[in-house]
Amino acid sequence: MPDPSSPAAPAVPPTPPVPLSALLAREDLALRQIAGPAGPDIVIHWAHTSEMADPYPYLLGGELLLTAGVQIPEAAGTGAGAPGGAGPGPEKYFDDYVSRIVAAGGAALGFGLAPVHDTVPPALVAACDRHGLPLLEVPPQTTFSGVARAVWQLMAQARLAELRRVTEAQQSLAAAAARPDPVPSVLRQLAQRVAGWAVLYGPDGTHLAAAGRGPDSEVRETMAELARVVRPVGTAAAPPAGALQPGAPAGPGRTRPAPSSAAETVAGTHLAAYALDPVQGFVLGVASPRRDPGDHTIASVAAVLLSLLTGEHHSGAGAARSSALVRLLLGAAPEAVAPLLGDDRWIVVHARPDAPAPGAGQPHPGGTGPHDAMAAAALGAALGSALVDLGEGAVRVLVPADREPAPLSGWTLGVSAPALPGDWPAADAQAARALTRARATRAPLVRHGERTGLADLVPAEQAELHARTLLAPIAGTPALVETLRTWLSLHGSWDRTAVALSVHRNTVRQRIARCTALLDADLDDPDVRMELWFALQRTGPGRAAPARAE
Repeated sequence: MPDPSSPAAPAVPPTPPVPLSALLAREDLALRQIAGPAGPDIVIHWAHTSEMADPYPYLLGGELLLTAGVQIPEAAGTGAGAPGGAGPGPEKYFDDYVSRIVAAGGAALGFGLAPVHDTVPPALVAACDRHGLPLLEVPPQTTFSGVARAVWQLMAQARLAELRRVTEAQQSLAAAAARPDPVPSVLRQLAQRVAGWAVLYGPDGTHLAAAGRGPDSEVRETMAELARVVRPVGTAAAPPAGALQPGAPAGPGRTRPAPSSAAETVAGTHLAAYALDPVQGFVLGVASPRRDPGDHTIASVAAVLLSLLTGEHHSGAGAARSSALVRLLLGAAPEAVAPLLGDDRWIVVHARPDAPAPGAGQPHPGGTGPHDAMAAAALGAALGSALVDLGEGAVRVLVPADREPAPLSGWTLGVSAPALPGDWPAADAQAARALTRARATRAPLVRHGERTGLADLVPAEQAELHARTLLAPIAGTPALVETLRTWLSLHGSWDRTAVALSVHRNTVRQRIARCTALLDADLDDPDVRMELWFALQRTGPGRAAPARAE
């Protein structure tokens, strides 16, 4: 049997609370409170009838427990002690009975005057006063089922009022978000709806905007601490010395992620903090003198709206990227717009999703259909960049050079060497070749090596002219160019080339034979292969997606 002295608070049912005063105000019930505390803060969550001598095991918490006193011993009911001094007296009996109800989380006790007892036992009244349990006298004409029905009716009214309040708040918050000053307007509307204070913190913990009646310094300090707790790792302001940050190691090989929200109560003021997004670091704080049903829902709606208003497209980083894009479209050179992106050197990542498990019934990722936009966005987030190109052949991501990519589950990656903006096209070619090799060797990630060779000794103009001349017979067929490039890079392996291009090995053989005929060259000769490889390196990556069959 549960221990009534356990410190764990009973879990009340997830139903709207009903003020006990509202039930007492029902004239048709004629209930009368004769003991225990009274006031608007006394609420009940449902009604339950029990004639058990010990109702503790059968209560969930928050109940109005109804009893006719059938279980009360006659001696306790009359106020007399047990015959011969055996058994507990009425004070001890009712003290134990009421203490068990309080321990179970019972909200109030209703005692029916009929048909067993004509009056409420005085010892029960005294016990309820002693333990702070409201005691109601239920007159003979009022049935327990009538009381339960009234409780459910009041709960339905409370639920309807809660839904109406939340709906009206959602509409007003949405209207505020459409105003010329959306962030302050949303904060003002939220503060009004919860009758409290709303504050927005920046990624570095600074107080950006607030609305409503400001609380005292203790509440402000606690709110700032809650904001630090929910702020995403990497954007939080420096914590006090020795403090454990969310996401900091909590043990060998383990981390503690930051929660999306946190709550606290200080000096009767209810505080809640909401992380607006998992990356940017903005946090919404709400303080209110009471915690009404629907307050969390209203605050969550405001958090969603503020996350959109403070999101990347409205932040400095998003505005800088938009400005860079506009300048590029208007003819600016990459070197001129690179400072807007915040980094000098970048790497290009080409990625394709891994093949599905056999029998999964999904298209092979080597196809040329567009990739899933949400998956591509998630890939960019994992690599730490929003500069994502959802292409036909591969997803391309431009990543700051200081964010070294790591293998990602579900993706095959090809990574270029770090490059300045003027060299981005060359880095794009490097990433494409690295991805081809990664897929052929079934490696999760391949990086382009920054090595120099004899080819760098030939002037670029002469090398490109030689390459165009040598490859002219096949230049008009991208599938042949890409097949020859891949086949040479994989040392003439038919099977690995077929895997890299997502075609049948016989298709590879046919294409290489066609190249041999058009180029009038012996591709078994190492010198010929070297010459062709040199030419292919000077003609770009061959970005056109290879056909599956000719």
